Amino acid sequence: MKILSRSLILGVGLALLAASVAAVPPSYVGAKKCRVCHIKQFQSWEKTRMAHAFELLRPGAAAAAKKKANLDPQKDYTHDQNCVGCHTTGFGQPGGFVSLEQTPELVGVQCESCHGPGSEYIKPGGMTLQNKEYHRADLVKLGLVIISADTCTSSCHNTKSPFVSKDYVFDYAKRRSEGTHEHIALKYPH
Repeated sequence: MKILSRSLILGVGLALLAASVAAVPPSYVGAKKCRVCHIKQFQSWEKTRMAHAFELLRPGAAAAAKKKANLDPQKDYTHDQNCVGCHTTGFGQPGGFVSLEQTPELVGVQCESCHGPGSEYIKPGGMTLQNKEYHRADLVKLGLVIISADTCTSSCHNTKSPFVSKDYVFDYAKRRSEGTHEHIALKYPH
């Protein structure tokens, strides 16, 4: 049996470690991290239905709409696996919403629900206070999602929802102007 040198074993071990670190998917960081640089967008978003989407899962909330969709308006849906995915941030994804008890900071439809998990694009060299003139294209390479109608319809605004009919058509332009946050010009060029 051939004895492997320590340096070969160490080299193989480091290569395996590097490969496993590189394979770690981006995770969710929460809207409070985004707030640091995007305060006006955050303040605008805080007032939206998306920010408060989780509250609709509580007993008694939106009772008339729940009745119309044949849902029990007095039931607590805050732990219902069929509901939390559209009312939280990152449900079922690494670093995403797990439960109200474990990840209360990810309730509601937050920035990353639309823009993708931020752990990679908020690292040094990405979107940080130190790098105020980051380039959008570089952030996209790091995982920032440029929003389109598909962003909305692939996740929540579709017929999987008990609140929409089979002939439902999502009006992206209207929802973008009324339902998200004010689109404020950024202070620095990107």
